[in-house]
Amino acid sequence: MVYLTEEFYHRDCLEVAPELVGKLLVRTLPDGSQIRLRISETEAYRGEEDTACHAHKGRTRRTEVLYQEAGRIYVYLCYGIHWLLNIVTGEPDEPQAVLIRACLEADGPGKLTKALQINGRFNNVPILGQDELQIEDDGKRFEIRTDTRVGIGYASAEDQARLWRYRMGRELEEMA
Repeated sequence: MVYLTEEFYHRDCLEVAPELVGKLLVRTLPDGSQIRLRISETEAYRGEEDTACHAHKGRTRRTEVLYQEAGRIYVYLCYGIHWLLNIVTGEPDEPQAVLIRACLEADGPGKLTKALQINGRFNNVPILGQDELQIEDDGKRFEIRTDTRVGIGYASAEDQARLWRYRMGRELEEMA
C-alpha cells in the first residue's frame, strides 16, 4: 500500500477525479483501529467558472479552503444533515476539488462520511502529514465510466450536462 503524494493532488480536478476511483480511503480511529473503504465514485468541481462549484461566486469564509494548497480536505454540511468529503486539487488561488461521492461499502457521500466518522473538524486539514485520514493506492485498477454530476439543479444547463462524474467499472487485469 502506498499513500498518494502531494504531486498527485497538484493537478487539475479532471485528472485527479477519475484517478481517485478505486483508491482506498483509510480512516484511523482514536483507538488505533482502521476502516478502509474503496472509492467507487467521484465528481469534479472546477473553479469559479463552474456554476456547480461552491467557489462560483468567489471567495467566502466557506470556500476559502478551495483556494488553498492542493491536498487539503474540504468538508461541508449538506442540507444541514450530511457531511460531504472533498479533496482540493490544482494550484493555490485556482479553486477546484473532487467530491468523494461513494465507496463500494457506502453508496452515497453522506453514508461514507458517516461510516468513516468524518465531520466538520476535518475541514481545511491537509490529507498528507496526519494519520486520521489518508488515501492509499493498492495497485488495483478499474474501468472508469463517466456520467453527469448529481444534485446540481442550481447550476447552468451546460454545467449540469458535463460528464464530470466518474464511476467504477470492472476491475482491469494486472499488467505483466
